[in-house]
Amino acid sequence: MRAACFPAADEDADAASLARAAALASVVAGPVACAAPSAAARQTVAAIGQQVRVVPALAEADCGRWRGLPYEQVAREEPAGLASWLADPRSAPHGGESLAAHAERVAGWLESVRAEPDMVVVCDAGTIRAALGHALELDPLCAARFDLAPLSFTELTVTQDGWRLAHVNRKVLF
Repeated sequence: MRAACFPAADEDADAASLARAAALASVVAGPVACAAPSAAARQTVAAIGQQVRVVPALAEADCGRWRGLPYEQVAREEPAGLASWLADPRSAPHGGESLAAHAERVAGWLESVRAEPDMVVVCDAGTIRAALGHALELDPLCAARFDLAPLSFTELTVTQDGWRLAHVNRKVLF
């Protein structure tokens, strides 16, 4: 998201982000962290000093042929496809995964870990939005409205009826 582009295939975390992540080690609990399969997520878990468990379901949505392209270029070259994708969560004009399919994948994983005790998850913003959408029963387009900062904390807790949102986008000050 740093370059206003659709996510590229697999980018490394930058050194400044990894240094900030290492500084978070004292506030992140648990010996194991679940991570999206991206290099940046795995590197972030290593930086906070935890053992990583890679979870394919936490991957960002597949952007198909838009992968790595600037939003501006896609808007210029495929305006109808982009408009469809932004208006219809089941649309995947880019040959990748629709927002609805991504949301369903993340929701399935989230429900599968309801019984697990406190867990740290490191993933990208789109996956966090999908988890928030599931927890709050929002459709994927509404969930896409969450603005999330890098290395911020979002906390969901399990309730008898579903999920409770403890906080979103909380930053730890150093």
